[in-house]
Amino acid sequence: MMFKLPDSDTLYAALCTRDDSYEGRAWVGVTSTGIFCRLTCPARKPKPENCQWFDSVGGCIEAGFRPCKRCHPLAPMAAAEPVIQTLLEALEKRPTYRWSEGDIIRLGLDASTVRRAFKRHFGMTFLEMARQRRLREGFTTLAKGGPVIEAQLDAGFESPSAFRSAFAKLLGQNPSDFAQDALLRADCIDTPLGPMVAVCDKYALHLLEFIDRKALPKSLKALQVYAKGSLGFGRFDITDKLETELKAFFSGNSDTFDVNLAYHGSAFTQEIWDMLRTIPAGQTRSYSDLAQAIGRPSSVRAVARANGANQIALIVPCHRVIGADGSLTGYGGGLWRKQRLIELERQYKDKPAA
Repeated sequence: MMFKLPDSDTLYAALCTRDDSYEGRAWVGVTSTGIFCRLTCPARKPKPENCQWFDSVGGCIEAGFRPCKRCHPLAPMAAAEPVIQTLLEALEKRPTYRWSEGDIIRLGLDASTVRRAFKRHFGMTFLEMARQRRLREGFTTLAKGGPVIEAQLDAGFESPSAFRSAFAKLLGQNPSDFAQDALLRADCIDTPLGPMVAVCDKYALHLLEFIDRKALPKSLKALQVYAKGSLGFGRFDITDKLETELKAFFSGNSDTFDVNLAYHGSAFTQEIWDMLRTIPAGQTRSYSDLAQAIGRPSSVRAVARANGANQIALIVPCHRVIGADGSLTGYGGGLWRKQRLIELERQYKDKPAA
């Protein structure tokens, strides 16, 4: 079960007093440095507005933060699993190296054991952790308007073709294929459950997906076609608004999202997405419940397909739909995220509906 984090003021006070009662239950990511720490860290305290709070080390890593070298927040995980200690030390020595399973084997480690250990403690494999660490630097450079060559170097790639290949695998197209001064712009937003890609125009949000979702490249390609090639990096004011609302959602302050949405789907699919938005935070529905609600009880499979086609995660809350038997069923962002979102939203259950 996920530890329910208290409010930001309480956590910041605990950070300032180095309260050890939060040891192993809460961590802070400092946006001005890109570092995450234990709350007992002896380092100089950041400003409150530069703090993001997490209930797991995995959440810190997925949000793009690096471990502090003073308080060593990865030490407990490394002590619990010797293979983790070995590989974290290797990654720290070669943060821009392109790791493979062959490298793991050459270190005398069993690849399947490593995979299970990192999944258990961080919700991702070691290779995924290493790839995210490299590519995130390149994505940030591009979003700020930097040239592809600068992004390539920031991501630690010596070869332009290798960088384009890795980037294409992650986002479905080469960096050079993204337009300048585009009508649709993509940027990365950090969350406690990992970085998300948001695609917006000046007026609406078109896509919000976790960066490691397998369907992301296909979704971006569809938007590229929709925008007639005018898809690029960067953000509009609506992206900043979305980031603020996501921060309030994850901190437990608000389950309300006011950003305008742009749907890309059939009339039936859009009807289902609207229906999903009527499910209050802290509650769940089954596919058959949704089919009954729209007056088409025999369309359970069609409802499930529409649910799976959603490309605006969290705001169109497809994670609130579960199996008729109470099972979590599938979720594009990963069942571990679905479970944690449902647990997180329990705090909203007794609050007035937005």
